[in-house]
Amino acid sequence: MTQDQKAPSIGRFEAPRAPDDDPAAWRKNPIPSLVMAAVAVLAAFDVADDLRAGGEWGHVALELAVVAVASAGAVILWWQLVRARTSNRALRADLDAARADLERFRGESQELMRGLGEAIDRQFERWQLSPAEREVALLLLKGLSHKDVADVRRTSERTVRQQALAVYRKAGLSGRAELAAFFLEDLLLPIRAGAAGGT
Repeated sequence: MTQDQKAPSIGRFEAPRAPDDDPAAWRKNPIPSLVMAAVAVLAAFDVADDLRAGGEWGHVALELAVVAVASAGAVILWWQLVRARTSNRALRADLDAARADLERFRGESQELMRGLGEAIDRQFERWQLSPAEREVALLLLKGLSHKDVADVRRTSERTVRQQALAVYRKAGLSGRAELAAFFLEDLLLPIRAGAAGGT
């Protein structure tokens, strides 16, 4: 599988392996079956030649056994080839379906995240946060500590704490927990109402 064909993954989910990664890929190769068929044909020619020349029946019987075994091997290998290719097509169809589902999920989640980001941004505007305060508030919502926010913004932890306090004051909230709850409560309300009232 090439670099572009790597199975996509999200979190712990991984799309199925491509059928090309099948450890029994030799079963999809027609060469063994063709080799066995060639052995059977050559042995059959040898049997016919021995019969014309009046060869010993024991030798002819042995060559007939070789023809029978080689023919059976060719048929079995060909049957395995047909089965493996049919299975390969089914696996490819499943893989394509899984990749399509994954792409659809990615598209839907990106659209939802874009909508959530816009809603958060509008609320930050209502609170009249400065650009620095918006960035700090967003990083705090993402779960970063004051120290992490300071590292990301290349500023001191003291400055981040002051900006966080300004965010809480402008929003009328007591701290980080209420900041997160402010946005999460809106997200969870429809679920809570549906679970409680069945509507």
